[in-house]
Amino acid sequence: MTKQIIYLIISFILTATLGKIIIPILKKLKVGQSERLDGPRAHLKKQGTPTMGGIMMIISIIVITTTYCIIDLKDIVPIIAIALASIGFGIVGFIDDFKKVVLKNTEGLNPKLKMLGLLIISVVYTMFLVNYTNIGTDIIIPFINYDLTLPIWIYIPFTIFVMLAATNAVNLTDGVDGLAGSVSAIMITAISIMAIKMGYESISIFGAIVVGCCAGFLIYNFYKAKVMMGDTGSLLLGGVISSMTIYLKLPLILLLVAIIPVCETLSVIMQVMYFRKTGKRLFRMSPLHHHFELSGWRENKVVGVFSAVTIVASTIAILII
Repeated sequence: MTKQIIYLIISFILTATLGKIIIPILKKLKVGQSERLDGPRAHLKKQGTPTMGGIMMIISIIVITTTYCIIDLKDIVPIIAIALASIGFGIVGFIDDFKKVVLKNTEGLNPKLKMLGLLIISVVYTMFLVNYTNIGTDIIIPFINYDLTLPIWIYIPFTIFVMLAATNAVNLTDGVDGLAGSVSAIMITAISIMAIKMGYESISIFGAIVVGCCAGFLIYNFYKAKVMMGDTGSLLLGGVISSMTIYLKLPLILLLVAIIPVCETLSVIMQVMYFRKTGKRLFRMSPLHHHFELSGWRENKVVGVFSAVTIVASTIAILII
């Protein structure tokens, strides 16, 4: 556990330091947040807040993960694979953010191209696991801790689906100051503890690095946010969560650990389906955090309650693995 704490502290300090450098640059470049006109009125004052802050986390992950791999040459395959997949997702998000806020293309990256990019990374990561590791195609069923071996033709599309679903779910969760960063830090902490219990030291160290990055970023992202993570950060974190759990054979645990992103995603799906059927809205607004905002909750309350729910769910997940 000592190594994990050391890397967490180092990544926290580096990310917090990068914030002092990168945020002024983002302000100078005028890469400001664009808010939905049909969203909560309180969000309109965030217009122009620097975004693409996920760059801070990507840089920290690259520097510290590389350092770890140089220092400790044993068992580095998992951490390299997970880091590359996560950063790949972050790069797709960066391209989307860059088109929106730097090139002033309000549409950003074409949704089909964006999904194609996420799909390519998911396929490459999955095929790497299948062809170049010995983890097999089994997944652990939570609560009963049963290893279910999936046929290869089911395992591959299932794994790809988990990665696409997780990245998009975390992306939907990023809509309130500090929410995605807080919830992700709790989820990744829980997954890292599971990795320790299962004997995957390098994966737990990578998780500690990312948690430190989240903490360093949250210094600037809690209400009132000085910087937003953008798709750069949310897709990066979704990639971390999905690729870690898949390597640990625990993708199903995301139904519990990632209960908030799951509910955020379901709220969007339910809203669309209900509106198409009745012409009315099921929620005041989706994703779910906006519903609570429009119901009178302050942003800090949304973050606090959603984080508390994640802590409870994550604690249960740790206990049953």
